Amino acid sequence: MTEKKVSLLEGFKAFLTRGNVIDLAVAVVIGAAFTNIVNAVVKGVINPLVGAFGTQDLDSYSSCLQGPCTTDPKTGEMDGIEILWGSVLSAALSFLITAAVVYFLMVLPMAKYLARRAASQAAKEGVRETLEVSELEVLKEIRDALVAQRTGGVPGSAGPGSGEGPGAAGGEAAGPRADR
Repeated sequence: MTEKKVSLLEGFKAFLTRGNVIDLAVAVVIGAAFTNIVNAVVKGVINPLVGAFGTQDLDSYSSCLQGPCTTDPKTGEMDGIEILWGSVLSAALSFLITAAVVYFLMVLPMAKYLARRAASQAAKEGVRETLEVSELEVLKEIRDALVAQRTGGVPGSAGPGSGEGPGAAGGEAAGPRADR
């Protein structure tokens, strides 16, 4: 048995043309563009609001962990250990804003859409099931009518003891005999 080997180029082409790879690439590009919007909101709206209580630039918030945090004007080196917690706060705010916008503008509407779609699909399944049940009832009525025509009896009379079916032997009715 010979196995057909997929060439490296064909495998790469198959990888690139998968739907999830294309979706991921689009998401990365949109995410990069969206990052610029979030950064503009943080710098243009959030930082001025924080500036009402202090400085407008969150990056300038810092604390000195050890020694006086002074910069030597000649060398530009920092004396002491400075913790830049303002940068962390700015990044955390950017993350929270991004997460909120993604949730409220993308995830929540998509979840509502999918829930409506699932409810619609469930309703269609219910209608289909009802149709299947009604078709089954119609088929049963047709069967009963055909049995009644064949036996000359009343529709629905074919059953145990009617002379039809596996319990009857040679056209005799199943059940107690009259000659006993």
